[in-house]
Amino acid sequence: MCAGQILGVRMALLGLERLGIADPRGADRKRIVTFIEIDRCATDAISLVTGCRLGKRALKFRDWGKMAATFVDLSTGKAVRIVAREDARDLAARLYPHLETKKLQQMQAYYERPADELFLSQWVRVPIDGAEMPGTKSERVMCEECGEGVNFGRYVEVGGRRLCLSCAHPELSYWRPE
Repeated sequence: MCAGQILGVRMALLGLERLGIADPRGADRKRIVTFIEIDRCATDAISLVTGCRLGKRALKFRDWGKMAATFVDLSTGKAVRIVAREDARDLAARLYPHLETKKLQQMQAYYERPADELFLSQWVRVPIDGAEMPGTKSERVMCEECGEGVNFGRYVEVGGRRLCLSCAHPELSYWRPE
């Protein structure tokens, strides 16, 4: 267990509470979509608590490097964005100096401090395109350059040819052929 996991659990519980979603892994499981903004251990905790998964298209990753998540109730359209407060680390050090490491201080603070000392939250609007909804099926297009299949409209037309994003924009691709 690490401090980020505790923070992620608390962040998810707060988001669900604000939205009034009591059973995200059961009866309410199709009501929620979660946008996460960091690729750290808090993300795993948020997914575990909410039941939102990339494979179900209910977990959306935005690589913004922020300890933040937005929880969207699909049944009401309400959304709340929860951000970890920057001063929470300093608070942990001030309140728990008797604990020998920063990690232990943060874990204790993140476990027991009230949510308003750890997080900022705000109601937001999150327009979700129909093609982004969980369970949505889409046309599969073959890239006319590499021959690989592309789902969910993740292609572009270049010179009248349908190309996957890595063929259309090789300079932006995370991989290169050897």
